[in-house]
Amino acid sequence: MTTISDKKPRVLILGAGAIGSFYGSLLDAAGAEVSVVCRSEYEAVRSNGFSIASRKLGDRIFHPAQILRSASDYQGGPPDYLVVSVKVVEGTDRAALIRPALGPETVIVLIENGVEIEAEIAEAFPQQELISALAFVQVARTAPGKVAHYAYGDLTFGNYPSGVTERARRFADLLQAGGIRCTLTDDVSTARWHKCMWNGVFNPISVLGDALDTGHILGEAEGEALVRRAMQEVAAVAAATGHPLPDELAGQLIEGTRKAPPYKTSMALDYENRRPMETEVILGNAVRAGRREGVAIPVLESLYALMKMVERKLSSEAKASAPEGSRAD
Repeated sequence: MTTISDKKPRVLILGAGAIGSFYGSLLDAAGAEVSVVCRSEYEAVRSNGFSIASRKLGDRIFHPAQILRSASDYQGGPPDYLVVSVKVVEGTDRAALIRPALGPETVIVLIENGVEIEAEIAEAFPQQELISALAFVQVARTAPGKVAHYAYGDLTFGNYPSGVTERARRFADLLQAGGIRCTLTDDVSTARWHKCMWNGVFNPISVLGDALDTGHILGEAEGEALVRRAMQEVAAVAAATGHPLPDELAGQLIEGTRKAPPYKTSMALDYENRRPMETEVILGNAVRAGRREGVAIPVLESLYALMKMVERKLSSEAKASAPEGSRAD
């Protein structure tokens, strides 16, 4: 029987924004047949492909094998890997987006933010192999079909709920052949809590400070103290869920952030551009896990409450500015 390891892998990217198109270009460079689902940028990508500007990896043009408006339009049989890189915002039915493209042997790969995001997909597709991946990358869409890669790019991933299969290793080999480093882990849930210690703290603080960058957040002693308290609460929740983190991790993350050039978080950029923010998966899930486990999390709960207020305000502004004919009374 032909397997993924002895034929050209077929990859479908669902959600070909900055993240999806960047990693899609790497898989393409490694020799995979890469197709994309993109709706808002469909015409631009169909005409010119994706333009990826990267000092680290070099500039390139990525022309997907198929450019689709929906996963149901995918031709040639099911993909070997279905990479899901849609933003996990309220109202997004990921299972419905995924279902049309799946075959019995398709591996689902989630390259998405947040903690405790896999269960929804695992329950919807219990027979599919599921890989959960965390991206450590600074990348942004600069125009339709144009993406800038500023720094990093490493992926950490493993199978959900645990382990590393041969097909996961094959996926790592492809990405590494494309130019980035992959770290495989038997315990991807702990890895997600590791990232949440940074993401779940810096992201909401950056938004609540009106799009602060990391330099401004850590520039004042009170700012660093707030970050540390919030990180300690994330660590307490992670431990309560069975995923303890190293005691020194908070300090390491803060110092690493301080040494890097100041930059704005993904949620700060979404806030500035009035796009939906991933509040629930980045912060809300951590808060709900803390409440479920009976962990005291006053800082995280305060950040979450304030974020919901900001989201409500932005929603009201969007409705008020919409053309009269497009608003429902």
